[in-house]
Amino acid sequence: MTHPEELFKVMAEGSNRQDVVSEYLQQNPHLAHWVESLRELSETNKHWHARREFVLRNMEVFPTIQPGIPSSSLDRLLSLSKVWANQTFLGCSYPQPVMDKVKEMAEGIGVNKSPVQMTNDEFVGKGKRPSVSAVDAESCVKKHKTVPNDSDNKAGEQNTDCPNAAAVKSGPLPEAPAEHQPFFNRLYKTVAWKLVSAGGFGPNLDHFEILRTCVESCKASLTCVFVPLKDIPDLPAGCTQREGQVCELRCHAVYVGTGYGRDECAARAMASKEALKTFQGRKVTVKICRRRFQGRDVEDLVLLDEQPRSSILPPALSYPF
Repeated sequence: MTHPEELFKVMAEGSNRQDVVSEYLQQNPHLAHWVESLRELSETNKHWHARREFVLRNMEVFPTIQPGIPSSSLDRLLSLSKVWANQTFLGCSYPQPVMDKVKEMAEGIGVNKSPVQMTNDEFVGKGKRPSVSAVDAESCVKKHKTVPNDSDNKAGEQNTDCPNAAAVKSGPLPEAPAEHQPFFNRLYKTVAWKLVSAGGFGPNLDHFEILRTCVESCKASLTCVFVPLKDIPDLPAGCTQREGQVCELRCHAVYVGTGYGRDECAARAMASKEALKTFQGRKVTVKICRRRFQGRDVEDLVLLDEQPRSSILPPALSYPF
């Protein structure tokens, strides 16, 4: 059996990365089927191959991991791999110590492209609409990220430099809700049991911890986006409050809740509380809905329950797709 680091070192000498990973899996057939079972339904080949390499490289950092056997060590490794993939391909932001950790763990892994990193100010535009060129670039890049297979990936790469955003459909693919629904059905059951064990939904719960624990037990992770309230251009005209933070929660690229608080921790807690309210009905459904982002309507994947609600959703804090 060849040690993974012995093979991965060859990559630095110019060998084809996928050939080396494939060779390692051929020499370790007991890992091949197991590692493929860790792939998310929504991952493109490009994203998965990079995250698969991250997992294989770092298995020995967690010596208690045994392929095919669930464990907290495996959950942590998978969570870190998703943090790295989200940061690398989607430009997501996490606490700096976490980003430093995954950067160290990913040393030696190369990817063809990294996203354009955007600050909160660039996301919300300080109340200004983005220029046409910025919208075009964002649409082209996001189209490349949401394609589901290799043939589409090639087409997306050919269109990366397209000058006109109208040539590329921005937003989730029509089949995206159906692809994500099985995961959120599992998450719904997990949240239901967790709330039962906690004595039911109530104001005194640690809503974020409950939601985080349930999501991670389903082999996924939450993405938090924070924006100062004063920097959001789509607030209602009568809103006089301008201090504090707003948090948006997403899971598997699906919007699950928004919350406001005096600081990031309070905003995250409120967003988690709003998200958990969605799980109080008989079921949850992933749908494509219209939301406002920087003064314009965009399509987004949204988790909804069966309760009648206002059709107006909170404005998006980052470009969804």
